[in-house]
Amino acid sequence: MSISSGHTSSRRRLPLVLSAACSAGALLALSSPSASAVGPLTATATYDCGSWGSGVATLTAADSGTSKTIKITSTAITMPAGTSADPNSITTTLKLSKTSGGVTSEVQFSAKTNPGLSGGNPITLGPLKLTSGTLAAGDSTDSVVLPTPPGATNWSLQIVASSPTSATVPCVATTAQSAPFVW
Repeated sequence: MSISSGHTSSRRRLPLVLSAACSAGALLALSSPSASAVGPLTATATYDCGSWGSGVATLTAADSGTSKTIKITSTAITMPAGTSADPNSITTTLKLSKTSGGVTSEVQFSAKTNPGLSGGNPITLGPLKLTSGTLAAGDSTDSVVLPTPPGATNWSLQIVASSPTSATVPCVATTAQSAPFVW
């Protein structure tokens, strides 16, 4: 009798343990920040960066639910020959036009994140974090298209290298993105 009553009590405890584990898992899932969707994940736009070149850049967006970022890569925009940049020595700021409920404003993404680069290397900048303005679900962003040439006050993308080469490189978007990001 003791064998079967021990077996029966184990059966009774198992559903309780499973129920408690499932409840704890559900609570964790509800309390964890969920990733928000942004679409499309990548878009392209053409930028003129003066001595650093001009051409197509790929913008890759991400939204973790707590952080919105954009990474920029381009084989057409490169560091000039004879220059270099240490890892995380380039401050990059990207301006985007934001549309929310029919109202247009501007947001900026910025960071000091890059791999080491040398003359002729294609650029890889970011991920850049949303640093100015806000983005809510359903807001869209697109390149800020400006006339050429780029300048100190006329830029859509600004690259500031600090080590070992010092340079401030203003860039203008010459086309809108292939598709706006919808956050």
